[in-house]
Amino acid sequence: MARGKRLRVAVVGTGAIADSHRAAYQAHHDDVDLVAAADVDEARALAFCATTEHAKPYPDLDSLLDEQEPDLVSICTPPGLHVEQTKKVLERGAWVWCEKPPCRSLAEYDEMTSAEREGGPYVSFVYQQRSGSAVGHFRQLLAKGELGRPLVAHCQTTWYRDAAYYAVPWRGRWTTEGGGPAMGHGIHQMDLLLHLLAGAGAGDGDGDSGAGGEWTEVQAMTARLVHDVETEDVSTALVRFGSGALATVVNSVLSPDEVSRIRIDCERATVELTHLYGHSAENWRYTLAPDVAEIPTEPAEDVRSSHAAALTPVLEAYRAEKRTPCSGADGRRVLEFVAALYKAAFTGQIVRRGEIGPGDPFYRDMAGVAAG
Repeated sequence: MARGKRLRVAVVGTGAIADSHRAAYQAHHDDVDLVAAADVDEARALAFCATTEHAKPYPDLDSLLDEQEPDLVSICTPPGLHVEQTKKVLERGAWVWCEKPPCRSLAEYDEMTSAEREGGPYVSFVYQQRSGSAVGHFRQLLAKGELGRPLVAHCQTTWYRDAAYYAVPWRGRWTTEGGGPAMGHGIHQMDLLLHLLAGAGAGDGDGDSGAGGEWTEVQAMTARLVHDVETEDVSTALVRFGSGALATVVNSVLSPDEVSRIRIDCERATVELTHLYGHSAENWRYTLAPDVAEIPTEPAEDVRSSHAAALTPVLEAYRAEKRTPCSGADGRRVLEFVAALYKAAFTGQIVRRGEIGPGDPFYRDMAGVAAG
């Protein structure tokens, strides 16, 4: 990374996830200086700042931006606030590192990114499960042909959330959260699956995507089986990829035995990742086909997935004045997939990649015409 001044960074929204951002910034203390945090809850902002070296609390984003002029701002507020806050930060010339889900619809995503400028500032989204050395190692093996073609995949986010979790007013509502576990929980594993399989078309393992590695169509069902919410509490999907590979996807908040799991059966090996909220090399298991003697299954170094690991390429991109990972088309991929999942579930139709545009009701709202 090109060296220079320490970047002035700030956090907006100091709820639970903000602690992960604080830890990420503290892990990069040679490169960043956490100078401020804003929250409408004064006590919460004060408590957060007390865990930092000298961050100053603010009651709102405007007063923070006016006084501190940060270089990079973490958006850790509920998704219904992301568009307004992200645009405001970008318009002030600061970069944005925004929590998932990015926003409530494809229309909102496109509105946010319209405020970007060539060379920055950019908005990047926190899909930390695709960070860590084991992810890059898998994509390199796939791109080099070591694993053969991906054939069958499974993506599972089966977690458990009780009624108290949904007592938070913005959760479980289309207008404030934008969806159920597909948006708020499974989006991490789905992003990781799409990112991993995109490597099948990347050529050298470094490209963003290739047509063969992208998803092409989805069928889906959703249900509300337990919780008294507007959105679903479980979803399932069948997915076809340009390579011909088929996948199943399950997202649930009804599962006492919690697990996050991805399994990809390739021609030369089955690769399985089992974890909950983060993974290292030990969470990845390679099973070679009977006629395969050896594949280098361990990465050269073992870097765990985390917010700190996900922040590294964001800081590198800032220094280089280049687009960040998990932004632009790369950050939009999983949101388009979620929109297609919901459209397929609501309409009972097969939904194809690229068909949800400005004239489609599911472009504006994840519940489409069913939104009331």
